[in-house]
Amino acid sequence: MSVVTDAIAAAPAAAKKLSYGWVMIGLAALLVLFSALRVITGADDLASSGTLRATLVAAIPIGLAGLGGLWSERAGIVNIGLEGMMILGTFGAGYFGYFYGPWQGVVGAILLGAAGGLLHAVATVIFGVDHIVSGVAINIIALGAVQYLAALAFTGVPGGGQTQSPSIDKLPEFTVTALSDPLGDIEGKDWFVVSDVAAVLRALVTNLSILTVLCLLLFGLTFWLLWRTSFGLRLRSCGESPAAAESLGVNVIRYKFIAVLISGGLAGLGGGFLALVASSTFREGQTGGRGYIGLAAMIFGNWRPGGLLAGAGLFGYTDTLRLRGGGESIHGLLLLVAVALVLMAVWQIRKARKVAGAVTLGIGIVIGLWYFFSDSIPEDLTGMTPYVTTLLVLALFSQRLRMPAADGKPYRKGSAG
Repeated sequence: MSVVTDAIAAAPAAAKKLSYGWVMIGLAALLVLFSALRVITGADDLASSGTLRATLVAAIPIGLAGLGGLWSERAGIVNIGLEGMMILGTFGAGYFGYFYGPWQGVVGAILLGAAGGLLHAVATVIFGVDHIVSGVAINIIALGAVQYLAALAFTGVPGGGQTQSPSIDKLPEFTVTALSDPLGDIEGKDWFVVSDVAAVLRALVTNLSILTVLCLLLFGLTFWLLWRTSFGLRLRSCGESPAAAESLGVNVIRYKFIAVLISGGLAGLGGGFLALVASSTFREGQTGGRGYIGLAAMIFGNWRPGGLLAGAGLFGYTDTLRLRGGGESIHGLLLLVAVALVLMAVWQIRKARKVAGAVTLGIGIVIGLWYFFSDSIPEDLTGMTPYVTTLLVLALFSQRLRMPAADGKPYRKGSAG
């Protein structure tokens, strides 16, 4: 165990991690900020329990795709094929969910996603194919394969067709009525901060799918496995210095295979979540680029589960506002973005990053003026919100990120010798 630790210690140190105390302080400050934003803008839907519950449903598929990417890249394999593995997962959930039952649909989504992961592992680990080329090929193959299989499986089935499955039975949901109703009363009072806290709590105890809870637990399980067990230590060593890990007795090929298979299974589960929880049916084009956004969330989270979950929540939140409130709700966020950019610019200037600070300040001022001189955002622009958020976040935080040292680099067995 200690010798593998030495191999990882040789890699560049990661950025200093935040303590749990600071994380809680940050969450409390964010809640106060959103409460103030709700009062100032009058957009009550910004932090309602319905919005937060929908955000959770929107964030889980993105988070699962990102979690799959985290497993793969921590072992040194770049996985651009997450989108294709999610597509396979949507069909697996639709086919097995309709013909055999919703829980079988969950298993089918994981297995088909893992099949995509297996293909990626064989191509990159065994044959040394460029990771990006393999991932793009999987996205193309998965799209074509699912179109063919869906037409084969659902054509002529009542309620189905070439591009969609019939309705799938819902997975169990639960509501803690003893908490949900009183919290709903408090939320309706529109009290500053208090009602917003009630909205957050109510979203967590009202009409929550069992699969949602299980998926959230996977983030904690991933952290424990990768950062608290010898298995995780060895797997991460394959992404930092595979030659050194091999010299210390780690079967690098095996660990890379395991990581990419798990990566595909998680991405497939994300696609299955879309079919089983978010919509109760399989549809062509259902993923909508969420595999790519999940990859961005993983990078935003610095290849760690906690940050990844925060990034997925951010992207899920903007997507939810777009769907629920349209231009008016997104318009309320402009003020928050403008203030955040101005504060970021001040921090950058104090760190002697004058050019970056000036650019950030200029963007913040433009967005602030946009907020004060408009009442809504055109519908054509609201559809771009999740993708613009992705680009903005990556542009602002990319300088503070550190990927695994050997991520994407070719590896051959015996290179340690």
